[in-house]
Amino acid sequence: MTEPGRLAVRKTYKLYIGGAFPRSESGRSYVVTSSKGEFLANASRASRKDARDAVSAARKAFAGWSGATAYNRGQILYRVAEMLEGRRAQFAAELVDADGVSARKAGELVDAAVDRLVWYAGWSDKIGALRGAANPVAGPYFNLSTPEPTGVVAVVAPPTGPLLGLISVIAPVIVTGNTCVVVASERAPLPAITLGEVLATSDLPGGVVNLLTGRVAELAPWLASHMDVNAIDLTGCPEELAVACERDAAENLKRVLRPATGKVDWLADPGVERMTAFLETKTVWHPIGV
Repeated sequence: MTEPGRLAVRKTYKLYIGGAFPRSESGRSYVVTSSKGEFLANASRASRKDARDAVSAARKAFAGWSGATAYNRGQILYRVAEMLEGRRAQFAAELVDADGVSARKAGELVDAAVDRLVWYAGWSDKIGALRGAANPVAGPYFNLSTPEPTGVVAVVAPPTGPLLGLISVIAPVIVTGNTCVVVASERAPLPAITLGEVLATSDLPGGVVNLLTGRVAELAPWLASHMDVNAIDLTGCPEELAVACERDAAENLKRVLRPATGKVDWLADPGVERMTAFLETKTVWHPIGV
């Protein structure tokens, strides 16, 4: 509570790109309101230039992140979960404002987001065994298939589940060695920026996750058509925009994960499909020695 006669220190909501918190180069912002229509904050409205900067940061971080051991990536995701839990009260308060849920329900959603991170962290050194194979061939060769990350993945976060939904689309992308550029929920972007603060103070290298706030209809097409983006998750796109983005993504043969039909229950078992959606398979032939 602010003392009488003292001005409150208002939080400035910025973008999260390359491990830093820049303002939008456009200088634009937009008003974020609560579920009751009350003013919450002015969030940065990212531009095409901001999206390009985010893609560049993700590409720069890809070699180091994909080259890290799977065990190390799992450790880092677990560390992010620890730090997210340490800011449980703040995230819960933001969910109460965003979705109008009770404080108890908001706390349960934060707990579910922490658990989701831990769950994906556990898969880091196991997904290779699930997707890899030793293939029988007619000849004196070993034939081995192993999964590898696709590269830079653009993610349009869901408009619902501003924390749990956000974690559920980011974690499977990065745990397998990809880097990402995320367009946060346009309706409720504040948990995404707070998550950026968690990531910035964790062990996650800068550029692995880049968070943009702003208009989905403005940012998604630029990411879909960007030639240095290897894949795109259109979960948060409305149907008409998703179709247009899928068409743009075909220009450089991006992998595309289309939005699910119907309402998504982010509390349900996530399965492994979001991890395998952004993996390539490399097959190596090796002669068997005499």
